[in-house]
Amino acid sequence: MINRKITEEIKKRIGLGKAIVIIGARQVGKTTLLKSLVEGMSGRVLWLNGDESDIREIFSNITSTRLKAIIGDKSLLIIDEAQRINNVGLTIKLIVDNLPGVQVIVTGSSALEISDKLKEPLTGRKFEFVLYPIAFSESVENSSLIEAKRLLEHRLIFGSYPEIITHPGSEIELLNLLSESYLYKDLLQFENIKKPAALDNLLLALALQIGNEVSYNELGQLIGLNQVTVEKYVDLLEKAFVIFRLTSLSRNKRNEIKKGRKIYFFDNGIRNAIIKNFNPLKLRQDIGALWENFIVSERIKTNHYSKRYVNSYFWRTHSQQEIDYIEEYGGKIYAYEIKWNPSRKVKFPESFFKSYPNSEKHLITPANFEDFLL
Repeated sequence: MINRKITEEIKKRIGLGKAIVIIGARQVGKTTLLKSLVEGMSGRVLWLNGDESDIREIFSNITSTRLKAIIGDKSLLIIDEAQRINNVGLTIKLIVDNLPGVQVIVTGSSALEISDKLKEPLTGRKFEFVLYPIAFSESVENSSLIEAKRLLEHRLIFGSYPEIITHPGSEIELLNLLSESYLYKDLLQFENIKKPAALDNLLLALALQIGNEVSYNELGQLIGLNQVTVEKYVDLLEKAFVIFRLTSLSRNKRNEIKKGRKIYFFDNGIRNAIIKNFNPLKLRQDIGALWENFIVSERIKTNHYSKRYVNSYFWRTHSQQEIDYIEEYGGKIYAYEIKWNPSRKVKFPESFFKSYPNSEKHLITPANFEDFLL
């Protein structure tokens, strides 16, 4: 089993009188993480799954008296895929307020649903954690830096969902199943999307544009949706942990792109499954895009798990000057160019450093990337 970075942080929160909420995409390892947490506690744990219809029925019109009967003498209640249960936020509030001896841990695979259902009822009553596909830093901790670097090409092509890592030889089959069903299950149910084919076409368009600035209007024209619907679908895909957005850095400089956005996938394997391309790197034309998606998504994980709170951007001007990735924290700006070829000469735009003096610049390549991700 792969040890996850947030496990110890969660353990520290158990017994502090608040619910623990773990969110992340389906199949990202939430259930496995919970099993590791409760190992040796089987007699004290009540484990329920919100995907099961009878469990959803049990929690309809719930009262504190009924909850006491359901939980009995258990001291730990786990509700997996809690977003599927109506009024789950109020249910958890009842437990936290009326059953102080019971620790509640819930998981959810849709940030939109679980956040909407828990936000108001559990204000001040929860600790929240996000679990991503296996981070590069987690791979290093579970094996070694040498081994993790040896698997770099594998991660660029097949990504890092736990099942992909633990089932070598079955990557393509598993990724196709994952990309075609599990990831969209909550989206289709929650929003009652009437045109799933349009969602597939949008994902394909986004997968072919990673690392590039995207236009909702142009995407809509390409796939036959209006701009408002495209933006709504992008927002839903982000809240389902399929993609994430970077906005452009702009401090009202005349030549800067003001409202630009770039969209990345949280996992390279999912991106490659969508475009149906699992070719080795030597046969690919998109290695630069794969490398950029990998580095930016891994940096997002690293910052989150390290509790490094940063503002993340890209930078581009109307005259096509650009910087791949930018972070702002501690009152300082850090500019990063992300290139697959370590010997490629990179020239940072002088206009950027005139606009943002004292900024630092860094080049991230396969020769030094581990320092950026650990």
